[in-house]
Amino acid sequence: MNSHSAAALHEHTIARLSAGLAAGEFSSEELTRALLARIEQFNPALNAFITVTAESALAQARAADQRRQRGGAGPLTGVPIAHKDIFCTDGVRTSCGSRMLDRFIAPYDATVVEKLNAAGAVMLGKTNMDEFAMGSSNETSFYGPVPNPWDPEAVPGGSSGGSAAAVAARLTPGATGTDTGGSIRQPAALCGITGIKPTYGRVSRWGMIAYASSLDQGGPMARTAEDCALLLGAMAGFDPRDSTSVDRPVPDYAATLDQPLKGLKVGLPEEYFGEGLDGAVARVVESAIAEYRRLGAETVEISLPNSPLAIPAYYVIAPAECSSNLARFDGVRYGHRCENPKNLLDLYARSRGEGFGAEVKRRILVGTFALSAGYYDAYYLKAQQIRRLISDDFRRAFQQVDVIMGPTSPTVAFNLGEKADDPITMYLSDIYTIAVNLAGLPGLSLPAGFVGQRPVGLQLIGDYFAEDRLLNVAHRYQQVTDWHQRAPAAFA
Repeated sequence: MNSHSAAALHEHTIARLSAGLAAGEFSSEELTRALLARIEQFNPALNAFITVTAESALAQARAADQRRQRGGAGPLTGVPIAHKDIFCTDGVRTSCGSRMLDRFIAPYDATVVEKLNAAGAVMLGKTNMDEFAMGSSNETSFYGPVPNPWDPEAVPGGSSGGSAAAVAARLTPGATGTDTGGSIRQPAALCGITGIKPTYGRVSRWGMIAYASSLDQGGPMARTAEDCALLLGAMAGFDPRDSTSVDRPVPDYAATLDQPLKGLKVGLPEEYFGEGLDGAVARVVESAIAEYRRLGAETVEISLPNSPLAIPAYYVIAPAECSSNLARFDGVRYGHRCENPKNLLDLYARSRGEGFGAEVKRRILVGTFALSAGYYDAYYLKAQQIRRLISDDFRRAFQQVDVIMGPTSPTVAFNLGEKADDPITMYLSDIYTIAVNLAGLPGLSLPAGFVGQRPVGLQLIGDYFAEDRLLNVAHRYQQVTDWHQRAPAAFA
């Protein structure tokens, strides 16, 4: 290693690491060892990783170095990343943050894992998450909460809180996440990193443990839009094993990052800047929007009149789908099984009672109720009708504007335990993100400033398959600001 000390490697973005590996400034093995050392040092307090795969990571790094010597390397060859513990990884525990799957060793790789392996990425381990991706604070994990790297008193957001915290604390340059109602964008905002939820169907859900199948979508989390572009390019694409996967070519997301923003029409929904938005967060978001005006964008006031209905619709649809998806965890085939069941009913009841946490049980009960005879039309069908109205609002908006902008979250990170006993208040932290999932649109959160020590995220929403546009819009902002370069003092 000639020009970089091992201590500085963790400070680099994926794009910079890719260039350094290509130039032979350091090897993937050196880089992987440096990051594993940081994980060993910081993870006991941060709790961002559930499983660290040090041995296989070093083996993958050595293979990447050999591949590079042979001349067959791509931009991610030898770059270390982490996977949210919802993606199946062959031979490695895949827990979904739950006691139910605490001992489950996946027998195959999820498509996302397979694609990133094929791109030459090195897996450092599996990150902590809200149990079965149900939560907005990473407090429902069977393995305990993850503190926010910017302020250990605060939550990192959820459900991809482990991935967000690991990237913010410089334990990994990038990570995968999943977003059912904001679970990539909200923790990205609260931890001061960049995260994109792609259009529904853009990234395969095969091997990603299902929470709500019509809403779940995998995506990348990293420090910059450029890094997310490199990761998404490897993750996206048609998968015949996933019936909801969309068969259309994947653009080169990195190629269009530098396009100028002159003439870009930005929609500002009145519903995103009213009651419920913290005043200090609003000021940060407004100053980010002013920066976009300086970059040549034009802002247009728009309305998404049905967006206030997004939370009630989501909390009928998502629990209904979770109640059906989680029925497979019954103590019979795999997952937690109770001791000495008296009969089949006892096996089911105790295995599920012991294996699931309180938030998961709450959502299963709500969902089962909404789907039960006599209530299906009143709740589930009505929620699906509202979902269509929300999609129509966006469709009309995108006839006038190119992207929609607003806050990712109504407040900065709240304190650990602050909302734990009040699920309804907790659900409101996703008020600006949920409609995007209901409509199946792409959304991105990028760092836009701070309130005190806690980061604020700006959300960009695009039309279907406009990920390239969102990444370009985010990248141009990151070229003229430095919020995405700031590191939490304890981890710098």
